Amino acid sequence: MTVQNEVHRAPAPRARRVAFTGYRPQKMPFGFDEQDERCVDFKRRLYNTIESLIDQGYKHFISGGALGMDMYAAEAVLQLKTAHPDITLEMVSPFDAQAAKWAPQFQRRHDRLFEQADMVTATGHQYTKSAMFTRNKYLVNNADILLAAYDGQPGGTQMTVQYARQMGIQVCMIPPVVPPVVAH
Repeated sequence: MTVQNEVHRAPAPRARRVAFTGYRPQKMPFGFDEQDERCVDFKRRLYNTIESLIDQGYKHFISGGALGMDMYAAEAVLQLKTAHPDITLEMVSPFDAQAAKWAPQFQRRHDRLFEQADMVTATGHQYTKSAMFTRNKYLVNNADILLAAYDGQPGGTQMTVQYARQMGIQVCMIPPVVPPVVAH
């Protein structure tokens, strides 16, 4: 599937923009188990944070389309569009075959997100070593705030958070798991 740049509905002029970055399921403590109470809690906190950002005036949301945080955040935005029809979702593809090796159910979710997006942006078409970095740089360069599922683990999310800070973009962290509070 060749990903083409498409605009079905452009964001409002000067709309405040949120980009998402975060871990793939392999780095999340709950892995691919979306029924795990930690994943359910993470998705709830993510949804509530996005809703709070909408209430603060953020209207355009940008997802890199990867498994994990990117997918969960994009799905939350689509759910929130029912109550907030003025928000827009942009899906960004780092290369055409991003989902080609994923399990079929994740390929279908990926494709559905790109089909339902208000905008689709392709930062590349062929896989290269820098494809993900190019996509992540696009996310940061087009955001007013970066919402990150991040707890300090090294990798692409860490590099994206560091780049956002270097560029003066505000970073809002959502830890994958919130440790339980122990009462004394």
